[in-house]
Parts: sequence; structure tokens; C-alpha cells
Amino acid sequence: MGIIVCQACNETIDYFEDEKVTTLYSCCCDCGKKEETTVATAI
Repeated sequence: MGIIVCQACNETIDYFEDEKVTTLYSCCCDCGKKEETTVATAI
């Protein structure tokens, strides 16, 4: 199980299927940021 979290506001954006528990960081549309940076961190 994985989760995608907004870097700016720490809100949960989405969940996805994965073999490991994973957290991906991105920016949600609500924050008004146009960055496309994504950082993966395994927990």
C-alpha cells in the first residue's frame, strides 16, 4: 500500500497498490504550486 502526500500542505492526495509501504511526495492542485517534483521515501 502506498500513499501520495502533498509537500506543501501535507494533505493525502491518493492511495495506490505497492508491495511495500511507500510514501510519495508531490504537490496537489489546491496549493497552487506548479512544481512537478516527486520524492519517494520507503517507510
